[in-house]
Parts: sequence; structure tokens; C-alpha cells
Amino acid sequence: MVKQQKKKAIIIGTSSGIGRALALRLSGEGYVVGLTGRDPEKLKTLQSELAGESFTRQIDLRDPREAIHSLNNLIMQLHGLDLLVVNAGVLFRNEELDWRKEEETAKVNVLGFMVMADTAVNYFLKSGAGTLVGISSVAGHRGSGRSPAYNASKAFMINYMEGLRQKLFGTRIKVVDIRPGFVDTAMIRGNKGLFGVVTAERAAADIYRAIRKGKRIAYVPGWWGLFMWFAKRIPEWIYHSGYRRYLAWDKKARAAGQSPNGTSRMPCGS
Repeated sequence: MVKQQKKKAIIIGTSSGIGRALALRLSGEGYVVGLTGRDPEKLKTLQSELAGESFTRQIDLRDPREAIHSLNNLIMQLHGLDLLVVNAGVLFRNEELDWRKEEETAKVNVLGFMVMADTAVNYFLKSGAGTLVGISSVAGHRGSGRSPAYNASKAFMINYMEGLRQKLFGTRIKVVDIRPGFVDTAMIRGNKGLFGVVTAERAAADIYRAIRKGKRIAYVPGWWGLFMWFAKRIPEWIYHSGYRRYLAWDKKARAAGQSPNGTSRMPCGS
């Protein structure tokens, strides 16, 4: 009897949140998992919690050439790749339009995503099959005065993945666009006025289900798809007016100490 080879998965960004929960889920499902991030100690801690075989590699998406080299080395270490999930990203509150924050968002969420996606797709084209998963966001459907670059970067991811699906149409390579709503991670924790918040574990379960079913686009949870269908059709003047009122309310709440006044972020390669 021929022993079935285990599937290999690499997750870009596994130190916390969705990436960490997804690593635990995939390992439990029998995958050999590649863990990536900037903090080797966090990677080692997660590795000790996994049910199956795993490997770790430091990857900093702000250095594209080094990131390509590191990802290719990790693929070699795993002796192949069936699934790549690009989860790492940053989110800054940037109402003051600080260029440093906008630049880092573009480097990580746009260039970082693109370099990982391209490396994976080129590998899959050579091997003949594979699945690329990008964790975009419902935020990619509309702009944000609070975080202009973040929402735009998620819109970029959505469109880039559609372009890849067009390029790869008719092949055995799948591109899955995951669009989460509010997930209980450090990126949003403590913010007020949020709704429909789910745990990272629930998000990971939904993501794994979407991968298994071979979906092209999946909202997490699924009802966000209907919600965003309506949200995209709200006239711009109504959207802007409502959003400005929310920002004014949130500013007062933060001033009163009801929500954090710092930066919400998920470090690149986290």
C-alpha cells in the first residue's frame, strides 16, 4: 500500500491572531506547516503547540528580495508546497496622514503580499498545482479617512487576486480571496462600535472550509457578503457623512479612555 504524502502549507504571518489559529488548524488536519514571522521566539512557542511536523523561518516583508529568498528556502525545507496563505499585514490609524505609516502599509500590505503571491504562483506553475490564499478584508470595498492606505491596500489585494485567477484560469492552481470582517485580534481589540466580531479560531475554521471547498471568494463570517453588497451601493455622500459622525463619536470615546488612542497594527510577518 502506497503511503499518502502529507500536504505542505506555509502561512505568512503566524505570531498571533488569524495566522496563529490557522496554523493550529492546518496542523491538526495533518498538514506539514511552515511558520513565518519576524519574532523567532513566538514562532518556536507556536511550533511547540502544533500537533504535527512544522518548520520556522523569519520573513520580513519590508525586504522583498530577502523575503523571496527566505520563502524559497522554506519551500525547499518542506520538500514542496501545496498551500500558501498570505496573512501578514499592518493597520495604522492615520488621520493625520503621516507618510511613514502610509509607506509602511504599502510596503507590507501591497508589495509584501505581491512578492509572496508571485513567488508561490511561479512555484505552482512549475509543480502543476497549488492553492494561494490571500487574507484581504471587507475594508477593501470602501475607502477610509482614518486609515486611507489600509483600505486601499486591501482593495489592491482583491483586484490582484482577481487578476491572478484570470491568468491561471484553466490550470490546477487556485487563488482564494478571504475577506474577513471584524476578528478579535490585536488589530481591533478595544475599539468601540464594532459588530459581528468573531474569534480567530472561528475565522480559521471558516477559512479552512473555504480552502477545502475550493471557493474563489469567501467572507468571514459569510453574512458579510450580503452586508457589503449593500454597503458598496450606499451613495458616497451618505457614506462620508455617516463615517465622519462615527469618527467624531469614536474620538470622544477614546478621549474618555473608553478605547485605545494608539496605533492598531499587526507587525509584518507577524
